[in-house]
Amino acid sequence: MMEQKTEKITLAAGCFWCLEAIYQKVKGVLEVIPGYSGGHVKSPTYEQVCSDTTDHAEVVLITFDPEIISYAEILKIFWQVHNPTTLNRQGHDIGSQYRSVIFYHNEEQKKIAENSKKDLQDARIWLDPIVTEIIPFSEFYPAEEYHKNYYQNHPENSYCQLVVMPKVKKFEKVFQNYIK
Repeated sequence: MMEQKTEKITLAAGCFWCLEAIYQKVKGVLEVIPGYSGGHVKSPTYEQVCSDTTDHAEVVLITFDPEIISYAEILKIFWQVHNPTTLNRQGHDIGSQYRSVIFYHNEEQKKIAENSKKDLQDARIWLDPIVTEIIPFSEFYPAEEYHKNYYQNHPENSYCQLVVMPKVKKFEKVFQNYIK
């Protein structure tokens, strides 16, 4: 039996509960792990990251099958499910941990990410400039256990109702062909 080829992508776009809930629904996505990346503190806690002193962003580490969904298609979803023009915030979530970042794992990913950002900027879809960082992946620290599958496990939570659910619904409407 042939081994399945997989790739990884690490994304930050506000609260990791939103991205996790969305990408868990995507065909070809095999695993989505919420965590922290981009900072200087080893093995940070959620409280440390929320203090806005670690330089970490809330991220998801996505493992996907490139035979089913491409890196570019994953980025297409990324650009649509958050606002890439707001610096260090998404909606009411404010702080550098909520910034928009694509952490590339290799030079090919970097090229694709830069081209997709340039194409969107040139298309002037947003009035403001895109502030999404495109930086090399270095370390990933998984979030605490209670953050995993948060939306699935706590759909009644008010944050999930007011913030996560509308993003998931938008994803389901815009990207019907990508749903498992």
